[in-house]
Amino acid sequence: MNRPTAHPLSPQAPLVPPASHLVAAGYGSPLLKQALVDSLIKFDPRQQVRNPVMFVVWLGALVTAALTVSPTLFGPSHASHLYNGVVTAILVITVWFANFAEALAEGRGKAKAASLRHTSTELHARRIVADGREETVSASALNKGDLVRVERDELIPMDGEVIDGIAYVDESVITGESAPVIKEAGSDVASSVTGGTKVISDSLLIRVTASPGDSFLDRMIRLVESAQRQKTPNEIALTVLLSVLTLIFVIVAAAMAPVASYLKAQINVADLVALIVALIPTTIGALLSAIGIAGIDRTMRFNMLATSGKAVEAAGDVHTLILDKTGTITVGNRMATALLPVAGCSAARLTQAAYLASLFDNTPEGRSTATYALNEGARPVVGQDKAVGTEFSAETRMSGSDLPDGRVIRKGAVDSVSRYVTEHYSRPVPPDLTALTEQVARQGATPLAVAENGDILGVIMLSDVLKTGIRDRMEQLRTMGIRTVMVTGDNPVTATVIAAEAGLDEVVAEARPEEKLTLIRREQAQGRLVAMTGDGTNDAPALAQADVGLAMYTGTMPAKEAANLIDLDSDPTKLLDLVAIGKQMLITRGALTTFSIANDVAKYFAILPALFITALPGLNALNVMGLATPQSAILSALIFNALIIPLLIPLALRGVRFQPKSAEVMFYRNLMLYGVGGLIAPFIGIKLIDLGLALVM
Repeated sequence: MNRPTAHPLSPQAPLVPPASHLVAAGYGSPLLKQALVDSLIKFDPRQQVRNPVMFVVWLGALVTAALTVSPTLFGPSHASHLYNGVVTAILVITVWFANFAEALAEGRGKAKAASLRHTSTELHARRIVADGREETVSASALNKGDLVRVERDELIPMDGEVIDGIAYVDESVITGESAPVIKEAGSDVASSVTGGTKVISDSLLIRVTASPGDSFLDRMIRLVESAQRQKTPNEIALTVLLSVLTLIFVIVAAAMAPVASYLKAQINVADLVALIVALIPTTIGALLSAIGIAGIDRTMRFNMLATSGKAVEAAGDVHTLILDKTGTITVGNRMATALLPVAGCSAARLTQAAYLASLFDNTPEGRSTATYALNEGARPVVGQDKAVGTEFSAETRMSGSDLPDGRVIRKGAVDSVSRYVTEHYSRPVPPDLTALTEQVARQGATPLAVAENGDILGVIMLSDVLKTGIRDRMEQLRTMGIRTVMVTGDNPVTATVIAAEAGLDEVVAEARPEEKLTLIRREQAQGRLVAMTGDGTNDAPALAQADVGLAMYTGTMPAKEAANLIDLDSDPTKLLDLVAIGKQMLITRGALTTFSIANDVAKYFAILPALFITALPGLNALNVMGLATPQSAILSALIFNALIIPLLIPLALRGVRFQPKSAEVMFYRNLMLYGVGGLIAPFIGIKLIDLGLALVM
């Protein structure tokens, strides 16, 4: 079967935009406008009640709004219509800022969903019926198991598996990558196709593997609509904690009314509402949902699809990473790194023979050998364009060239080449060949023997080249307390060498697919969270068992369905990025919670003295900010409380900067930065606002 001819594609913008600030492309004018509209819709009490902290603020705004109309609604009051109205306005703005933060975080997901829906517009398919005829039907009429033929420049109507043909497919609508990929029958990972992608060469016969409404594109649309996401366990726990704190502070504020009456302190209902709002952790309550949604969004910007926030959060808590060698730790293609001649053979002769033996070898290893030999001094020979190539086969495990001058050159597995020269030329195997072979194996490389006219000349060393910076990344993971395990089908010697060079903690060699599942279960039985990558059908059980399973988009449907994350770039090293994203989300939530609680402590020094200073003049000692009047103190604290929310929205969406350090170091760093900072900021901010109010009151 002929390979399809490459089809030029015009560059296309990726599905997932790069990270940006609010005013940049990622959060441009259309997204901001839509977020403003959605934030108003979120004033619906049915939505507000889902966030207990902000629901209390919303109720407080209702109470002060009623007092604005009738200041004596709950009894005698010294508060004016204007004062109650200002308090109401500040509380409404506080709730609105919280709504805006959540709407802005949701906006990207909704924009992605709209883009995907545009892709999944009504398609038509040429279905193969029983007698072999083709009939044109709507894609929505296709059922699992139907056969459809897709010609060049046609869209694939539904998820399926290629059962005949080979063609280039443009998957940029899913991956954002404009370069086409080859799809062909009989391949475990290259036979899977997705509805909405485009065939740009030749044709394919596809068996449908999904029902209408359950295609990969449909599932992507549902998953990126973050508004309907499930809260993560940590987020639920924090919400419960914030709810309990809010309830306690509501009770405390309510108990102050009789105390104030006994002390004959003039406290208005609006002041008590302001006290509650200042006491409860409104900052983290307003931003908590946005932090979770933004965590999922960050995975999308890395071209990873998360089925839920739980998967992203679990990545941040992972204890063990199970990594495949090929494509994750190494570049995936072995490369020629040395040529070792046997005794009596010159290096120049071996170099030239290795080059000529690779003339017709189009594998990455073959091209690497030819390039290496040319760099070492090999030169093209006269008549090599008329040479006859011998392709590699699983039976012979050799390839080579038959030159016009009569030379027969072969390269391949050492045992196969040794058997070849013995059977066809009755030549002995060089006595030092075994030593050279063992020397290469001890270095974790693969040896290939080279023979010319029955004489074995030496060995080509093919090495698994480590990905750039992989050792540093392994060291960073170890610093974070994450254990790394390499699983490979290689022999123990090669696997041990690669693992040592990459700096991994453990290696499992000659591993069969079922051993991955056993390894994951063993780690989980010891209380560890496990993450792994995979792309084949045989990886599906292990991906489903792992706490974090990252499937490659180019992988099989069973693998993608078993995983809880899908990498649209099909880059196994994304697992390392995913850990950083998960930890960043957890750190961001912890940092802003610390900042919020520290803020509340500082605000007490503004409001409490203002409430009781007339009845208890001694409390003036607590008025360390020197605020002008009790009214300006309360309003300044409320205004600061409202303004801090939009100021922290970019940080909640972007995330606190993550550094690969131990949990203890990160804890103390964030405690000093966000804890101490959260204490100091209100003193400065409230004082500046008070000075401004003093000029207008």
